[in-house]
Amino acid sequence: MRSRRVTRSGLSRSGYRGSAVPAGILAAAWLCGACAPADPGSGGDDGAGAGAGGTATEAVHFDFTEVVPGVYHAQGASDLVVGSNAGVVVNEEDVLLVDSHISPAAANALIEDLRSITDRPVRYAANTHWHFDHAHGNQVYPPDVEIISHEATRAAIAEGRSNSGRSYELFVGAIPGRIEQMEATLDTLTDAEARAELEATLEAQRTYYAQLQEVVPTAPNTTLSERLTLYRGGREIQFHFFGRAHTEGDVIVYLPDDRVIITGDMLTGGLPYMGDGYVNEWIETLDRVKALDFDWIIPGHGAPYRERERIDHLQAYLRDLWDQSVALHGQGVSAEDAAGRIDLTAHADNFGGISGPGANPVAVLRIFELLDGTAN
Repeated sequence: MRSRRVTRSGLSRSGYRGSAVPAGILAAAWLCGACAPADPGSGGDDGAGAGAGGTATEAVHFDFTEVVPGVYHAQGASDLVVGSNAGVVVNEEDVLLVDSHISPAAANALIEDLRSITDRPVRYAANTHWHFDHAHGNQVYPPDVEIISHEATRAAIAEGRSNSGRSYELFVGAIPGRIEQMEATLDTLTDAEARAELEATLEAQRTYYAQLQEVVPTAPNTTLSERLTLYRGGREIQFHFFGRAHTEGDVIVYLPDDRVIITGDMLTGGLPYMGDGYVNEWIETLDRVKALDFDWIIPGHGAPYRERERIDHLQAYLRDLWDQSVALHGQGVSAEDAAGRIDLTAHADNFGGISGPGANPVAVLRIFELLDGTAN
C-alpha cells in the first residue's frame, strides 16, 4: 500500500498520554477519530480538483492510502471531526466515494483533499448504511451525483432515523454534557500536557457541535434491493446486500478485478457497534461476504487489512455473545444484569480491551430486543 501522510495535530488516536483526564471524556475521541476546528474548504460541485491532469494540492484533513492502484482508504488525519473512513475509487473518468462522513464540513473537506490524488470529478457516492457518521455528508453532493444505498438505508434516512434514536443520542446527544464535563475538568487540571490536549478536544467538540446544526439528512437517490453493478471504464463495481448485519441495510462494495471489498461497519478494525445490529443474522451475512474473491478489506473504521481470519474471529465473538445472551434471557435475567455476567474473555487475544467478564450493555440490550420482538 502507498500512503500520502499529513502531520497530525491535537489528540492522538490512542487517546491522552498519561491518566490525568477522566475516562468518560475519552469517549469524544472515539467518535471523532481525529477532532477539532478546521476550515473544510469550499469543496466544489465537481468533487475533485487537480491531480493526474493538473497540479496536485496537499491533503489537509485526510490520509489517503492507496490499497491497490486507483483504490484508496481515506482516514481523518487532522483535527476535523470526520467520524468514519471513506473508500475512494478513482476510475478512468470519475470517482466513487464510499460513505460521506459525519457532516457537510467533513464531506467538503474530503472533496477538497481529493485534489491531492486526482482531478476527476465525483460522480458516484455510496452509503454503506444509515448511521450519521457515514451518511450526514450527503447534502453536499449536487443532483447529478448518484448516491447509492440499499433501499432500507434510504428509508431510514428519509424517516429521520439517522439523526434521532438511541444510537444518535448515545454518540451525539451526549455532546453538550461532554462539553460541560470537559470545561469542569479543565479547571482542575494542573498538568500542562494534559491541559493542552483537553483544550484541543474541547474546542473540537464545540466546533463539531456547531457543524451539527448545518446537517440536513439527505436520502440517497439510487437504491438496490440485492445487487447493483456499475461499469466505469475498465472497472467493474458491484454493490451487494447479503443480509442484515450492522443495520438492516448494509451494503458491501466489491471490486472484483481489484480484489477489494469496502464494508462499512459490517467489519471494522476492532469490535463494531451493535446497537442497531442483527447479531445472529450478522454471522450468516459474513459467510456470504467470505464467498467473494478478495485480498483486501477496507473497513468502516480502522486500517485496511488482508487477514481474512479476522472475519472468523468476529463471527466467533458474535456467536458467543448471542448464545450467552439467549441463555440468560431464557432464565429471566435482565439485559443490564446479563451484560455484567456474560464472559467473552475467550476472545481477548483477538479483540483488545477484553480483560474480564462483561459485554457491551447496548449490544446485550439490542439482543434482548430482538429476542422480545421489540427491536426497531
